Amino acid sequence: MKRKTKEKIKYGLFLIPLLLIVIFFLVVPMFSVVEGSFRADGDSVYSLYNYKYIFQSKFYRQGFYNSIKVSLLSTIFGMLVSFQLAYSISRLNEKIRENVLLYSNMMSNFSGLPLAFAFIIILGANGAMTIILQKLGIEGFDIYTQYGLILVYTYFQIPLGTLLLYPAFDSLDERWKEACSLLGGGKFDYWRRIGFPILKSSIIGTGIILFTNAIGAYATAYGIMVSNYNIIPIRIGALISGDVILKPNLASALAVLLILMILIVFFINEKFVQNNRFRKEER
Repeated sequence: MKRKTKEKIKYGLFLIPLLLIVIFFLVVPMFSVVEGSFRADGDSVYSLYNYKYIFQSKFYRQGFYNSIKVSLLSTIFGMLVSFQLAYSISRLNEKIRENVLLYSNMMSNFSGLPLAFAFIIILGANGAMTIILQKLGIEGFDIYTQYGLILVYTYFQIPLGTLLLYPAFDSLDERWKEACSLLGGGKFDYWRRIGFPILKSSIIGTGIILFTNAIGAYATAYGIMVSNYNIIPIRIGALISGDVILKPNLASALAVLLILMILIVFFINEKFVQNNRFRKEER
């Protein structure tokens, strides 16, 4: 018993650096943000002023609306492409599959300012593809708009969505498709009655991860739009490091609301997963 206790203490000591990192780089900053959100800038009295100001401000309400809209649309488009890619990858031979997954893994980390710079070079006002399209008589697309931002977001959503959805297709047995065919069902019947019900939890979970991935993105949006488009991450950045008036406590309140929004989405997903698990146990 003493030996086991010593081993537990020994291994527990190795966790101290990790614990310190969590405390100083996660818990303390989070506490500071939450605490600051309840104090108006320039005031030491605790109040709900920042939250009241945000909900009464049409500008910040528009910021939340735009953030949700861009994140939701990029998630939907990203999921549509990712689903097809993940399904196609699962049908490839092992060597090609590994290469494609390796590329997807690499591309899932290609975001932020490098991605914004790449799109500006390709589809910016003087981008290579923009000039080619203009010579072909195709004009009108502008990367520095809401739809341009959705395109960029969708691009970095696709590799991540593919990596998350791909393992789910391993749960599909080809014999189920054959059985469905023998019973007179077509491809539509197979996906409606077998494929999608099995993949439903994975699809919803992946969609939620992509949504939270998009709604908190700052560097990519800032690289494309600077401060010309009203979304919450850009507004938080402007309040912390802007050129005019700095309001870190108001930025903290916006960050807390953004965190609460993400937590609500995760809570809904968790309840959905629990309900599905309960139904399976009943069966």
